[in-house]
Parts: sequence; structure tokens; C-alpha cells
Amino acid sequence: MKIVTWNCNGALRNKFEHLSELEADIYIVQECENPVLAKHQQYVSWAENHLWKGDNKNKGIGIFAKNRTTIELINWSATYKNHDVKHFLPCLVNNDFQLLNIWTSQNKSPNFAYIGQLWKYLEINKSNFKKIILAGDFNSNSIWDEWDRWWNHSDVVNDLSKMNINSLYHSHVNEVQGKESNPTFFLQRNKAKPYHIDYIFAAKEIENNLKNFEIGDMEKWLRYSDHLPVICELNNF
Repeated sequence: MKIVTWNCNGALRNKFEHLSELEADIYIVQECENPVLAKHQQYVSWAENHLWKGDNKNKGIGIFAKNRTTIELINWSATYKNHDVKHFLPCLVNNDFQLLNIWTSQNKSPNFAYIGQLWKYLEINKSNFKKIILAGDFNSNSIWDEWDRWWNHSDVVNDLSKMNINSLYHSHVNEVQGKESNPTFFLQRNKAKPYHIDYIFAAKEIENNLKNFEIGDMEKWLRYSDHLPVICELNNF
């Protein structure tokens, strides 16, 4: 099984054909429009088997699968102490493993923006995690950890590690968080401003089936987005 996560930077209707060239079984996309309300017929047809969630029709998160792959929405809570966190889309794939699309946001939070949103989501739902993949645009890296904050990127990574859920990139290339040699994002598409903020984390039983991991080519994908697609291939799925 091949899985791709990509922040498309909007207008997926004009980019999905390039994404299809990766020939994945599942595409986990951030900043994409709602196919149900789209007027682009080719995009609607391509997105026949999908789940989508967003605050408005033009920019949300979606999971798009080949027709032979079943994706069933999981109704996990996104409310932490009376406040909704954003943006998370969980599903069950082939009645076999859980998949969580993540696109963290500022969410008007003065204290828990971006990785803080994921920290809260984990506090709410980590007891539900079983055989799971978490993937998407985390908008985060340990280089931005703050010494007096308990919900840093490193804290989230450590919490996941305690559940035997690890970053496939870091396992595959044997690099540590914050020392990544391969960026996934270029601020304002500027090659001089690279960051690693997109991830695929997976439970150990899934990680053990990792066949290949790669990040899309910068020269190609910066034509379409400020993010590069992150790609993993799994055996026995």
C-alpha cells in the first residue's frame, strides 16, 4: 500500500492529476476544497471515494482513496475543555487500521496554537489509538520548542513514542527530530527557507512493514505548492 500526505496549498482541482502520478492507494491532503461542492467534474470524479472536513468549502482536509480501499469516518471528539481543536479527520481503512489526517492551525488560541492543537487532540483521543497512522501538516518542528512549555513538538513526539508510534521519516533515514536533512516545506516557496513540518507517524506494527519512504522532488512540486508530498510504501497491506 502506498500512502501520500500533501498540503496542496489550495485548488486541488487544478493539481489532483499531478498527485495521481504518484499512484498511491490513499492521499491525505490538507488545504483542499470540498469535492461535494466543487464544480470541477474531473475533480469530483477523481474524489469519488473520499472523506472531507473543513470550515468552508474551499479549504479543508480530505482523505481520498482508490475505490478498492474502504475508508470509514471515525467519530472521535475534537473538543477539549469546551474548546474545539482543529483540524483533524480520523477514519478506519479497510476495517484494519486507523488513519488520522492532521492540519494544525492557530485556531485563534493564545496559548495552544499549532502543535498545541495536536497535543490537546492527543489528550482527548489517544486512548482510542490502536493500529494507527497519523499524517499531515503539523506546522511544527522541535527547533521551535520553548523551554517552559509542556506541549512542545518534542513533548508530542515523546507522547506518541510511549504508545509505540514513531515518525517513519526519522526511522527510515536515522535522523533525530530537529536535525532533518530533507525539508518538506519552503516558506513562500523560497528555496532558501526550508523546514521539515510534514510527517507520517505510525504504530510499530505498521512501521515494521515499511518498504520505502520518500519526499517529493523540490523542483517539480514547488510549482504547485509550498509543501512537498511525503510518501510511504507498506508491505502486507
